[in-house]
Amino acid sequence: MNRIEFESMPWEPSATGARSKTQVLGSRQLRLVEFTRELDQSHWCEVGHVGYVLEGELEIEFERGAVTFRAGDGISIPAGLLDRHRPRAISELVRVIFVESVP
Repeated sequence: MNRIEFESMPWEPSATGARSKTQVLGSRQLRLVEFTRELDQSHWCEVGHVGYVLEGELEIEFERGAVTFRAGDGISIPAGLLDRHRPRAISELVRVIFVESVP
């Protein structure tokens, strides 16, 4: 069993208005992502995501419409062109934890 102490890890910038902390666990990683309203996600993401909203409210825009996620909601987005998406923070601060395959 591993205890992951995100609090002591440094933040890594990932895009304007977003930052993350990542802990690799074998072939998987946990990534804590923090979004703010300043996030400018200009490109469509085609990477799949599985995670949980810890704090705040965000909207994920898909080509076929947008979905709002709030604290306590799970997120499951398949990878690929049909599910390409862009996140946008609705609240001042959004924190999400993602479980990902190690790139």
